[in-house]
Amino acid sequence: MKPITTLNAAAIITAAALLVSAVAAPAAETLTADKVMAALPEIEAYATDLTERAVVPGMAIAIVYKDEVVYLKGFGVRALGSAEPVDADTVFQLASFSKPMAAATVAAIVGGGTITWDSRIADIDPGFQLHDPYPTAEVTLRDLFSHRSGLPGLAGNELESLGFDRDTILHRLRYVPPASSFRTKYSYSNFGLTAGGVAAARSVGMSWELAAETFLYKPLGMTSTSSRYSDFLGRRNRATLHTWYQDRWQALTKRMPDPQSPAGGASSNVRDLAQWMRLELGRGKLDGKQVIDAAALAATHMPVIPKDKATATGIPEFYCLGWTLNYGPRGVHWAHAGAFSVGAHTLISLLPDSELGIIVLSNAHPTGAPEAVASAFFDLAFDGAVSRDWLPAFNEAFDLAPAIAAAKATFATPPASPSPALPLAAYTGTYSNSFVGDAIVTEGNGGLVVEMGPNGAASFPLTHFERDLFVYYPTPEWPDVPVAVTFATGPDQKATEVTFDDLDGFGLGVLRRTAE
Repeated sequence: MKPITTLNAAAIITAAALLVSAVAAPAAETLTADKVMAALPEIEAYATDLTERAVVPGMAIAIVYKDEVVYLKGFGVRALGSAEPVDADTVFQLASFSKPMAAATVAAIVGGGTITWDSRIADIDPGFQLHDPYPTAEVTLRDLFSHRSGLPGLAGNELESLGFDRDTILHRLRYVPPASSFRTKYSYSNFGLTAGGVAAARSVGMSWELAAETFLYKPLGMTSTSSRYSDFLGRRNRATLHTWYQDRWQALTKRMPDPQSPAGGASSNVRDLAQWMRLELGRGKLDGKQVIDAAALAATHMPVIPKDKATATGIPEFYCLGWTLNYGPRGVHWAHAGAFSVGAHTLISLLPDSELGIIVLSNAHPTGAPEAVASAFFDLAFDGAVSRDWLPAFNEAFDLAPAIAAAKATFATPPASPSPALPLAAYTGTYSNSFVGDAIVTEGNGGLVVEMGPNGAASFPLTHFERDLFVYYPTPEWPDVPVAVTFATGPDQKATEVTFDDLDGFGLGVLRRTAE
């Protein structure tokens, strides 16, 4: 069993975050403005209750109906222990909520005629490579934005956690063996989509960050929105990340997502995002102006590849270009969630046939609060009553406790008579492979220390467990979850290679000793 890692929230999102798009009340009644307005005070009371009970520290909600922003409000606090409230202008990190925003940015570029959704990456960015020649030559923007390139879901995330930059990570994707044949299966890939966004921006001679600002944020007047982490840090009114640790919310670490900015690096507030929601529901129009070509944007909402069926109902779901879609009792449904396991959870949920949408931003993970709020709101707006208590079901979908407990249990009981390690000098040295790069093992403080990442940016002590097996604790939001580090030794009683379990999801966590 591979221990959980810092960025596995993305995998959880693919399995569960869009339950809200498939779980709907039976046979909804016709939606009216009066019913939408009547739902607002009730959903406000619900969100207030969630924050007062610390289900989440803070939350913000935007609701759009028939091209009007009918609701904007914040709840709770930006950071536990602070009295600073969340309001409609509080900026949150959006995590994978960034993906449909990235799709809108690329749609704007496509609408300009420089590229199409079927432009090949090899023609735009000839340096980009996948593992095999045919996908490298043929992969398109459509493939990368629909997660059908064959790249395994978490490929690149582990390099990001070690501190590598975007260019390095995208270059090293060529070493990752495919999870499936090209264009045959869905596999959620942060860095696959990032490669697509970067290539699209390259086609107009821009960085991704400048392209997002030029083609989406500025035209919509989204002055508090950015795809740069430094801009988020510069906002005075910003939300702090919280994760559930030792039975309470804690702000344990920060999250700098610039390497995967198109896929997870945007930050914004509900005031800005309400304008983007109007644009999406308006088929590219805002305030009477066609900001994004309607056909280019419509392509982002068309099914490209099947996903797994929705967990709760078995309704089939599809991935489009940066969006998940299904056909439910309330019509076509577009949605996307985002989460950082270090403490963010966000959701956009749109019913285009009804011209209705909701955005929920929160500063905590894991919790199903955003999905519960959206589901309750749709119940209230269509049917006048909440059909069930949504929170337990969504909390269970996002619950990380079983995985954490299993990872801890692996090393909870040391061997009764553990075999001693070899002399520490037997393990010291430099180990390397093309994907992870160098891991330098040295002696320090009476034990072993490993340094990885650019210039040894990620440094961890190794704790002995049994003979050549050590553990380390690389996940900042779960600082007591151990991960195995196993040395293999040769006849000379000297280590020849080392395997890091959390880096070995694709067989790339084995690093061999380099020549002395």
